[in-house]
Amino acid sequence: MSSKKAVIISTSQATYPNSSDKTGVWAEELVAPYYVFKNAGFDVTVASIKGGQIPVDEASLQGDFKTADVSRFWGDDSKMQLLKESVALASISGKEYDIVFVPGGHGIAFDGPGNKKLASVVTEAYSSGKVVGAVCHGPAGILEATGPDGKSIVSGKKCTGFCNTEEEAVGKTDKVPFLLEDRMKALGGKYEKKGDWFDFSLRDGQLITGQNPQSSASTAKLCVEASKA
Repeated sequence: MSSKKAVIISTSQATYPNSSDKTGVWAEELVAPYYVFKNAGFDVTVASIKGGQIPVDEASLQGDFKTADVSRFWGDDSKMQLLKESVALASISGKEYDIVFVPGGHGIAFDGPGNKKLASVVTEAYSSGKVVGAVCHGPAGILEATGPDGKSIVSGKKCTGFCNTEEEAVGKTDKVPFLLEDRMKALGGKYEKKGDWFDFSLRDGQLITGQNPQSSASTAKLCVEASKA
């Protein structure tokens, strides 16, 4: 029996637009799901919007943000190679994977929205009955994917993502193109949240979302659970 397959699709955005301030993927949000999927027996593909080197938010490698999983990943040359040689989104087909997962980091708030290929991959996965997962700012990359009704896949669904007060706490309210909490609600999502920085993830059928970096592993575990349904 062939293994189930998961693809993690990261941002390729290394800086904030019109700024030298750096961003990228938040390390824990890529690494924790990677290990959850691998431990569950999945073949895992690490992809990104442009392919090649994935930019990593330097803040996610500092202090307590550098979790045990991140330290383990960063200490493994073969894993680091996955970040250097990520598969380009252009070559990804959503229906070929059992789980399509989008991690956050502020980068995806910029190169996720408006990306027709990303919307197509997620829509294809969703319409094929596959699991779609996203954590923190990752939902910004799935909002333009549509369900059978032509509406966003979050419409009418329980969902979560980086909340307005968390965005304010990190001082990025005026730097992001939109506030994710507000956008998910505007698209008809039944948005829920816990307090800032609490581990909180939600499943509504095939759709799995997590609120913040602390929710990375739990969101991935719900994806695995949903893939067995």
